[in-house]
Amino acid sequence: MSPYVGEYLGTLLLILLGNGVVAGVLLKNSKSENAGWLTIVLGWGIAVALAIYAVGNISGAHINPAVTVGLAWAGDFEWSSVPGYIIAQLLGAFTGAVLVYLHYLPHWKQTSSTESKLAVFCTAPAIRNAFANLASEVLGTTVLVFGLLFIGVNNFAEGLNPIVIGVLIVSIGLSLGGTTGFAINPARDVAPRLVHFILPIHGKGSSDWKYAWIPIVGPILGAILGASLYQLLFT
Repeated sequence: MSPYVGEYLGTLLLILLGNGVVAGVLLKNSKSENAGWLTIVLGWGIAVALAIYAVGNISGAHINPAVTVGLAWAGDFEWSSVPGYIIAQLLGAFTGAVLVYLHYLPHWKQTSSTESKLAVFCTAPAIRNAFANLASEVLGTTVLVFGLLFIGVNNFAEGLNPIVIGVLIVSIGLSLGGTTGFAINPARDVAPRLVHFILPIHGKGSSDWKYAWIPIVGPILGAILGASLYQLLFT
């Protein structure tokens, strides 16, 4: 299988399970309605681990443009493959978001909150402050990429790395995610936001494109910073 197809499928699975847990918690009359932030964060961590298990041997399971850029910045990935990986990730995230929409199809009309409907697809700040929101995404992704690099040099039991990375995601979400919803992944935010914009979701409200640049720019800057920090300290 092509690594680009691997990135497409891995990112699709990530968004299907990650955005799916958000939908279950936020949409009305779901059996997991009001299960809370811990459920969402654990769901995302498990989604990341499973996506890595699914395509790690095919593409390396970046499943995140910021990770792809960070690894290329660190010299662990060819820059020539970066555009193809990012396109595959965006397409996978788009498809995954469409599947979440279809899976929860009867629940959109039951849900009156436009904020909850948008949150199923993409992130939004708890307190809207461009500088603080950008800094949150930069810091969260710095920890992500720095963590991925130091996890990669440790010798775990065979097959354990994806679980450790899932724990890293849970830790970031619990400690740093309360400010912006920890996108830390441009594909995870912008492609599902586009799905929200395009699809005929009942009473959906605005797709909040004014905020959309932050979960794109912040993670890319954070990935470069995390890779640079790792190189400075350990190479």
